Amino acid sequence: MSSFSYSYSAIETFRSCPLKYKYQNIDKISTPKSPEAVFGTLIHSALKFAHEGGFLPPSEMDTLNYFSTNWNPKIFQGDQIQERVAFAQGIKIIQDYYKKNNLQELKIVALESRFSIILTDKDKKEQHLIAGTIDRIDKIEEEGGAEFEIIDYKTSRKLPSQETVEENWQLLIYLLAFLKRYPQYEKNPEKIKLSLYFLHHGVKLSTFKNKAQLETGKQTILEEIKKIATSDFPPLVSSLCDWCGYQKICPMWRHKFEKKEEENLDEEKIIENFIQLREKAKEIKSQIAENQLLVLKLMEKRAVERLFGSGKIIAKTIKKTYRYDEEKLKKILNELGLWESVLKINEARLKKVLETLPPKIKKMVEETKLLDKESFSLTIKKG
Repeated sequence: MSSFSYSYSAIETFRSCPLKYKYQNIDKISTPKSPEAVFGTLIHSALKFAHEGGFLPPSEMDTLNYFSTNWNPKIFQGDQIQERVAFAQGIKIIQDYYKKNNLQELKIVALESRFSIILTDKDKKEQHLIAGTIDRIDKIEEEGGAEFEIIDYKTSRKLPSQETVEENWQLLIYLLAFLKRYPQYEKNPEKIKLSLYFLHHGVKLSTFKNKAQLETGKQTILEEIKKIATSDFPPLVSSLCDWCGYQKICPMWRHKFEKKEEENLDEEKIIENFIQLREKAKEIKSQIAENQLLVLKLMEKRAVERLFGSGKIIAKTIKKTYRYDEEKLKKILNELGLWESVLKINEARLKKVLETLPPKIKKMVEETKLLDKESFSLTIKKG
């Protein structure tokens, strides 16, 4: 068995930024929880409290009091406006939850249920442990035949598309965990409803999985685990960086936080000079393009191919690009046995073909790729 255990959140972290995965799961570098993460944890805890009341579940006021009592304004580091807005949002989420759900009628099977499952990589003969926690499992009765519902709460302000929910790995992993607990449903996984409950919006988006989708999903997860095992963990800059606690040690962000000490003054000049020169280059490039049009118009007006001034000559050259008649060329070179030696891969066409291939064949094609060359360029973006 693999020496590492995985979770959905860890795999998702790797997909969004391999370096963050390394810092978090291999180097074990801890960071303070973000206000968003603490907020989400408290909402989850409050909803668990709401459903744990035995014969008579806690009232809406009881749950609101629980939320208020456990609220910690210090996590907002003195930002009173953000703290007040977040607190109000938490209150509204709980109020809306009670409006939309009759807690006494729910048949809850499990709350915050921990699990561990093993995925077997038959090709490599390896086993991988995946662990996690399911927010809620309900016993349900629906016309379509669904008998259980797996529910995961989301405190994100973003409401994804139904397609995103259909492709969600987390729900697939939770279904595998459910089937381990209740193997009698392995033949009919469609009887298990899989839902993401977006609390900010009061919207529940659901999906189902059949046996074929389960197997495909398993292979997709195993492929991602293989990538983790062989990764060099490069940083990946995205909008998610705004919420990352590793910016101060990340090579893509670290310089932003370094102190401007005396020995760094020359470095600051280098950076500022580069930025200024690039800005000037943009301006000059635009001016050259404008003046080139004027020069061409002047040549056309004078009916000349060259212009003279300041001891220099401006000459107009015409660049012609040719293409071969492929059929005629193929006929000629085939007779000489040279046709194959001049063929080149058309990457645009290859990409379209790859989209139509089965995953196994697509993987074989991808493995034929070789690193051709590596180059570096410098770009300027707003900090």
